[in-house]
Amino acid sequence: MTDKEFRPEEKEGAADRSSEPKPLKPLVRVKKDIIGEYHGKHEAEPSEYHGRHEAEPSEYHGRHEAEPSEYHGRYEAEPAVYRGKYEAEPSEYRGKHEAPPKPAADRNSYAEKTRKYNAVVDDDDFYEDEEEAAETGRAKNIIVKIVSIAVTLVVMCLLVLNVPICVDKETGKNISLVTLFKKWQPAAKEGFLDKENVILNKDTDVVGDDYNDGLDLPQLIEGQYTVLFLGFEPDEYNTDIMWVMQFDIGHGKLNILQIPRDTCLPDYTTSVTRKFNSIYSMGDQTINPPIQRTVNAVQENFGIPIDAYVTTTCPDIVKIIDLIGGVPIHIENEIVFEPDKVIPAGDVVLSGEQSEWFIRFRREWLQGDIGRMQNQRRFMAAAMSKLNSIVEDEGKVKLYSYIKEIYDNDLLYTDLSVGDIGKLADFASTISMENAVVNMVPGEDASFYAADGKVYSVYSVHKQATIDLLNKYYRPYQTAMTEADTSIVELVTDYQYNILDDTTASFDDIQGSTEPIRDPNVTPW
Repeated sequence: MTDKEFRPEEKEGAADRSSEPKPLKPLVRVKKDIIGEYHGKHEAEPSEYHGRHEAEPSEYHGRHEAEPSEYHGRYEAEPAVYRGKYEAEPSEYRGKHEAPPKPAADRNSYAEKTRKYNAVVDDDDFYEDEEEAAETGRAKNIIVKIVSIAVTLVVMCLLVLNVPICVDKETGKNISLVTLFKKWQPAAKEGFLDKENVILNKDTDVVGDDYNDGLDLPQLIEGQYTVLFLGFEPDEYNTDIMWVMQFDIGHGKLNILQIPRDTCLPDYTTSVTRKFNSIYSMGDQTINPPIQRTVNAVQENFGIPIDAYVTTTCPDIVKIIDLIGGVPIHIENEIVFEPDKVIPAGDVVLSGEQSEWFIRFRREWLQGDIGRMQNQRRFMAAAMSKLNSIVEDEGKVKLYSYIKEIYDNDLLYTDLSVGDIGKLADFASTISMENAVVNMVPGEDASFYAADGKVYSVYSVHKQATIDLLNKYYRPYQTAMTEADTSIVELVTDYQYNILDDTTASFDDIQGSTEPIRDPNVTPW
């Protein structure tokens, strides 16, 4: 039977039955074994429910009901268990405010590493350190910037200085400012030499077209560079010192030829004595500058091409010697230049004035001017040793500073350029004392009967001995010299002596030599 069959009255009078009680819903049997599944707040068994109020104290861990031993909240926990800000024991808590200060050693170590965050470090010290660090950083930045700018400027200057923007008057080629400066001849106050009409007689078997001595100098003959050195008397009229200094670059040597001041060259001066020392002032007046007159006499009589000149005076020599600190030398016997100008015996350092007295002294020497030249050799060797000691002890830069000061004070005149002086100074510093050799023009004393009717004591050159000497030492890159190649005039052909025909000595030998022989008939001032 269906539900509709069971309630037929719904069709006939449903509205009339509204007041009748409704039947109960069918009950569903509940099994007792599933009661433990419900965990509502009120119906659940105590052992099953863990709510806030009904749970057993041992089960509940809420904020207020839990046993102290079970709860670890902020307020109820035991001090030994909780590590909060306020309740913890001082020995346990390491918070910002409650923790005790650390020992000094630890505090200092910690402050060094974490200065900004360490509460123990004083704030003022911290900010001072910060400001100091900032200042140091700014200073470093400024220094770096300055150095960078300086380096940039130096590089730019070097680029500009080395760009070929100038014209060389001699060659017509473009050269840089650096090259122009090196070719500068600020001390050429004697003028410039004529190098077009020099007879060279180069030995092509020795000096071929491809020969290069490596020094890059403006040489007349590759392999050698020769400088004429003239030292004037205080009145700057006659020359007291005449040296031909030939740098043999190819062989690493220096050969110096001494020309006695009394050397008689009758065709080169209008002086009544016809002495070499008057050629500069009284030579051919059509030849200018005056230095060219002396250069011509050297080249035409001794066959040595002159590349450059250096001139100075006795007062200037005094200043130069004082500038370099004096010249150490050994004096065997006291030298009395004048009554109030005395050089003591022994190991002395010659001052500028004493050096002048030493190289000009001649009164007591048995051979007069020849004795003076022998003493000048000793001075040259001592001066060479002094220059070597400057390079060894103070360096080449110090030597260059001396040369610059000599330039600046006009203590000498020379047509050597700035660059050439540096090159020669470098080369000279490599020459050993045994490879620096001094010679004197061979000859003997003679009498010259002058046009004024007087007889003058002069020095007569021994022609053949001079030619042999020149071929041996001063013409390493030239063909052998013959009598046809020289203008030497001999006053004496029947020689009285030839002890001066070979006076060759190295600086090494000269350093161990003694003073010239004194005239026993001449007493000191």
